[in-house]
Amino acid sequence: MDVAPVEVRGAFELDRTPMGLLPRRLPVWTRPQIPDLFMNTMVTMPSGVRLAFTTDSPVVELTVHPRTMHTVGTDLRLPVFQMTVDGMVQADVVAHGGSFVHVDRMLGPEGVTFEHGGPATLRWDDLGAGEKAVEIWFPTNASVEIQALRVVAEASVGTAPAKGRRWTHYGSSISHCMDVDRPFDAWPAQVAQAAGVELTSFALAGQCQLDPFMGRVIGDHPADVISLKLGINLVNNNSMNQRTFTPAVHGLLDSIRERQPVTPVLVVSPIFCPMAEAHPGPTVPVEGGFDVVAAAPSVRPFPLTLEWIRSALEFVVMARREAGDVNLHYLDGLTLFGADDQALLYDRLHPTPEGYRLLGERFLPQAFGEGAPLAG
Repeated sequence: MDVAPVEVRGAFELDRTPMGLLPRRLPVWTRPQIPDLFMNTMVTMPSGVRLAFTTDSPVVELTVHPRTMHTVGTDLRLPVFQMTVDGMVQADVVAHGGSFVHVDRMLGPEGVTFEHGGPATLRWDDLGAGEKAVEIWFPTNASVEIQALRVVAEASVGTAPAKGRRWTHYGSSISHCMDVDRPFDAWPAQVAQAAGVELTSFALAGQCQLDPFMGRVIGDHPADVISLKLGINLVNNNSMNQRTFTPAVHGLLDSIRERQPVTPVLVVSPIFCPMAEAHPGPTVPVEGGFDVVAAAPSVRPFPLTLEWIRSALEFVVMARREAGDVNLHYLDGLTLFGADDQALLYDRLHPTPEGYRLLGERFLPQAFGEGAPLAG
């Protein structure tokens, strides 16, 4: 979406509020199909969203009202915005202000409280007087109402050139990266910067559920390369079993291929998660993180485990390649983050910032390196 000549990249809709604009990461037609408030909230959390424009102003100000998600029992992290100027990352700017949603996972729906505040104005100085391409990347842990963008008087503002190649990524919280300190700590943003590609992130915490509409969304969005990191949320929610999983993956791929028949697609299986490798979900909050729920086998017939999902995804990709889809590829998530890395899972499920950095460093050559599936 854009408000010419400033583009809001990575967003498909801008909700008009009394004070400004609220980016959403799914197109408007999906609204009736979004199943619940939690997914709707994740759609407004702007992982991968950024403002893009050119200007010759030496100063840029942005007034926003962030609504930050905070897990009770963890440190409160104020939202951080990061700017690039001609691709060079500038100093972090912290939004002091906004509202907070405090979530106590141990209490379920009753554990949500709200703390209301006012807007915050962010300022970047000493940017130089010449024309430059500017991007302002939004935090992963807060929805952001955009209220005003300012440059000095008489300065020009124009449309920023897009990078040469477009990358669409679909994933879970492990791609959304709500638990990082700054936008470029999220591994898809790291990879996009290093590979020089335009990122569109459909990484939605808890919501990578193979929803039928997501295949249409991904397929309708023009892309040069696509990656799909699938599996963990289906175990987290115990939302599918072995009977339904494989047809759902095929359905997602069919929807994409009907719209983009030859675009390179990389299917990525889950990274290591000790509690769910050989044990089915659901996973639930416990003191210190997450754990799986014990239940009799009769209650969960043909359950999903991460070990089973990896084998199933590899088989789906192999079968479709043998049927002629040579631009479909598989990547084992354990090569990105394996058993030897589990000390970097701070809650037994999500990587630490160091873990995300490691994941991104490994994904970059395997996906975008010379001869890799998404290489130019």
